[in-house]
Amino acid sequence: MDITDYMHTLGRNARAAARAMARADGATRNRALLLIAEAIEREAAALSAANQLDLDAARASGLAPALLDRLALPPAAIATMVDGLRQIAALPDPIGEISNMKSRPSGIQVGQMRVPLGVIGIIYEARPNVTVDAAGLCIKSGNAAILRGGSEAIHCNRALAKLVTEGLEKAGLPLDAVQVVDTIDRAAVGALITMPQYVDVIVPRGGKGLIARLIEEATVPMIKHLDGICHVYIDDKADLAKALPVAFNAKCHRYGTCNTMETLLVSRAIAPAVLPQLAALYQTKEVELRADEEARAILAGYPYLAEAVEEDWRTEYLAPILAVKVVAGIEEAMDHIDRYSSKHTEAIVTEDYSAALRFLREVDSASVMVNASTRFADGFEYGLGAEIGISNDKLHARGPVGLEGLTSLKYVVFGHGEVRS
Repeated sequence: MDITDYMHTLGRNARAAARAMARADGATRNRALLLIAEAIEREAAALSAANQLDLDAARASGLAPALLDRLALPPAAIATMVDGLRQIAALPDPIGEISNMKSRPSGIQVGQMRVPLGVIGIIYEARPNVTVDAAGLCIKSGNAAILRGGSEAIHCNRALAKLVTEGLEKAGLPLDAVQVVDTIDRAAVGALITMPQYVDVIVPRGGKGLIARLIEEATVPMIKHLDGICHVYIDDKADLAKALPVAFNAKCHRYGTCNTMETLLVSRAIAPAVLPQLAALYQTKEVELRADEEARAILAGYPYLAEAVEEDWRTEYLAPILAVKVVAGIEEAMDHIDRYSSKHTEAIVTEDYSAALRFLREVDSASVMVNASTRFADGFEYGLGAEIGISNDKLHARGPVGLEGLTSLKYVVFGHGEVRS
């Protein structure tokens, strides 16, 4: 196939579908979501079989453990997809909502209407659940979507695409409202990100290499984050009963996610008390601790201990490796975060209300938390139903991107025949 022609065909179809989606009523879009959820429940066994084909091929090709973790679609993950679709359907419909109405001296009334972005291209690696999350959010927000999943998940994505199409058809929505790119040729990505005449925004969800390539080559605007170098700071006023489970969960709940803690900062006053207890927890998971000199002195005897170098503070490990640094207090912690953070998610553990407020105000990241694991930085956990991605940027959308992030505002004016003098 000619990849450029193929992608341009998808683009033209998506543009036509986007107009139909923008005028479709909320009840119809919700019906499509519920029908897709029912189809996924019905075909759970077939989806598991398709996912197993992908996993077998990925293991044979030597895919990294973190990517294998993302690729896996166990029964619980299938149930989460179904639950996410139903949550999205239950959310208020943002499309057509008019706000900020004001009467002007001229007699006109001016307000803003929330509208879909149009056509959204989503590029992702080894995450079949994104196919459903992205389709669901785009349908609910009245957009059309072109989904380009990773070659590792091709069998599962094809199976999911059929179920999404089934739901759209039964609801009476255009089948081209969600199109899954049915080729693993990497040229499809290059075409998708350079079709501004058809695609309004690109949402990449993948490794640093993919995002870097898109930043270099894309001519379509993007909602993106490059990496997730997330920090937890344990303050000298921390409650250890909270600090220990938060710091353990933030690192060890899952290694291959962008909201996993990669650097632990501990206040000097509390470090001798908290670090040995945390080390005992990390040892059960064989986590390698790359620590500064002060932390190494406290952790002497820990079997998986290494010296931290400058690059460790800048690294997203996506593995059982954790950088550890002892700091004088909150000021040094925030200075470190300001220098090395990727602006994704940071957390403070403290019982000091003033320190917590300072951290919330001054730390410049998309999600900032008090006494909670960074693993909560997720659209599903935030009540968005699902997320189409995470944005570290400050314009348009920031943090987990749900329905509102897939819409825009346009001005609407109501008049009574007024003319400008």
